[in-house]
Amino acid sequence: MTPLALLLVLAAALCHASWNLIVKRHGGGQEVVLISAILVGLVWAPVALWQGWDTVPRFGAVEWAALAASAVLHLVYFNCLLYGYRVSDLTVVYPVARGSGPLLSTLGAVLLLDEPLSMTGAIGALAVVAGVFLIAGGPALLRQAHDPARKARVLLGLRWGAITGACIAGYTVLDGYSVKILLISPIVLDYLGNVLRIPVMLPLALRDPAGFRAAWRRQWRVALAVAVLGPASYVMVLYAMRLAPLSHVAPARELSMLFAALAGGSLLGEGDRALRLLGAAFIALGVMGLALG
Repeated sequence: MTPLALLLVLAAALCHASWNLIVKRHGGGQEVVLISAILVGLVWAPVALWQGWDTVPRFGAVEWAALAASAVLHLVYFNCLLYGYRVSDLTVVYPVARGSGPLLSTLGAVLLLDEPLSMTGAIGALAVVAGVFLIAGGPALLRQAHDPARKARVLLGLRWGAITGACIAGYTVLDGYSVKILLISPIVLDYLGNVLRIPVMLPLALRDPAGFRAAWRRQWRVALAVAVLGPASYVMVLYAMRLAPLSHVAPARELSMLFAALAGGSLLGEGDRALRLLGAAFIALGVMGLALG
């Protein structure tokens, strides 16, 4: 991976962990997904128009199909992630999602893009699995049968984190194909993906206009943070994919979970901080192994 690609990935990781922390700390449901998509349409419009003015009119059926599929996957991802935050801890859901994502992304790159996986990569995959176990509570998880509520909360975090990770892998491979093979601009890809979500979600919001207006007044600041930091993070990742193999970039960007694990323990008061940081470190080492492999 080139120094520029690595710098882009690290900056993206910080942005990504930041907006996840904001959402978890201040709360947010499905309304945040729609409000943030609308705000992306406004905030990023000048840059998207500049990038896509000449190219978008030349898109064919393949390009629009890739954009539509990406929009759907991102929509499912956002809703699964937000639901996971409501039923479990950020320091469970976020690392599991970001840790399982590169495993599946790397598998997709190997099977679909013909990228090789070395022994180093395989060891990295095992380290990710070990890190997920530690994040979930480690050996203590096996001794929590006497505390059904705590055990259920952790298991919900594992479940929704894994579902979110599958969505991450799906849109990572698809969007990597879009920017590397179809040569769609990363800014245009992310912008249109956000805008295409609006007509899908808007009918549900319009069933209760008063409720949606109240949600807008209550959550617009959180949604604005997502609208600024989310696209900034992902656009940097997409540009990094143009400079390095997808099987290197996808794992490396998951260093964001180190920031999230630290923030979740210190700012959100979530328990088992030391064990979860150790698990996050295992996952970070694992994804580095995947990147090197």
